[in-house]
Amino acid sequence: MEKNQINLSEDRLGPHGDEFYQELLDAHEGLSLEQSVRLNARLILLLANQVGDISVLRAALATARRTAT
Repeated sequence: MEKNQINLSEDRLGPHGDEFYQELLDAHEGLSLEQSVRLNARLILLLANQVGDISVLRAALATARRTAT
């Protein structure tokens, strides 16, 4: 892989991926659809700030969009 190529398919959470997924589901429990959408938006912004690399964020947006249809 070239230095500037972004690999979004790499599993960086390992066994913690399932744990985080369950915590994400738990965080949405009891919320209305509107509250759930707001939680997701806030989480995305917090994580984007932690990533801090606009090229990675753009690649993630493109990948999410492409796989959402």
